[in-house]
Amino acid sequence: MEPVAAISVIPVKGMPLFRPGMSVARELLDAIHRRGEGLDDDDVCVIAQKIVSKAEGAIVHLDDVEPGARAKEIAGETGRQPQMVQLILDESIEILRATPAAIIARHRCGHVLANAGIDASNVESGEEGTVLLWPRDPDASARAIRDEITAISGKRPAVLIADSMGRAWRIGTTGAAIGCAGLAVLDDQRGRGQDLFGRTLQATVIAVADSIAATAALAMGEGAEGTPAALVRGAGRWVSNEDGPGAASGLRPVAEDMFR
Repeated sequence: MEPVAAISVIPVKGMPLFRPGMSVARELLDAIHRRGEGLDDDDVCVIAQKIVSKAEGAIVHLDDVEPGARAKEIAGETGRQPQMVQLILDESIEILRATPAAIIARHRCGHVLANAGIDASNVESGEEGTVLLWPRDPDASARAIRDEITAISGKRPAVLIADSMGRAWRIGTTGAAIGCAGLAVLDDQRGRGQDLFGRTLQATVIAVADSIAATAALAMGEGAEGTPAALVRGAGRWVSNEDGPGAASGLRPVAEDMFR
């Protein structure tokens, strides 16, 4: 595989605070246009999960949540709000570990992360206790946004929905792909790539989508920067006109879990 000449990240600033029903695709295109940028078919549009969730109305008021017995039990063990624990249970396939620091859950989409991705940061609300869930199906959301971008602009870039996640045995978070359309999630080099000495690669599978998400996250920021999207250029070799299997294809099967 020939090395990539250069990969660049263009932060997309000037997007509004999103509310249910707003079009992520249209607002993204407007912000790109105001920045004086064009859009190419081999670009990757990286979009923060939060604005997708807001646009889809994945907002919950904790006062509206009725915690069950298990939620109350875990809340007592971890010092968390029972309503928040109930939401984590509702959004999860299983709970892997529950501690005061975090509840590690396997999200219903298959991703393993803290608190099932539920977050209260950067959520605009007139009252306390408002939280944001992940989109119902992040890969479907990415496909829908991509289709709308194409319908409006005539261009068909890849779309990647990103969120920040922690990693086992590492401190800090990094951007990760939770929804993809038109982007190779993995680049499997096993049996076809070679090292510097001509030896065939036996174990190398490049996490393309996560690598792009992590690169874009550095430019987008995660706090008050107000930059919930970025254009990544130079990754065209991994962009396809077809939507592909989505970010879910990059999840390790539960049967291959090496830590339990």
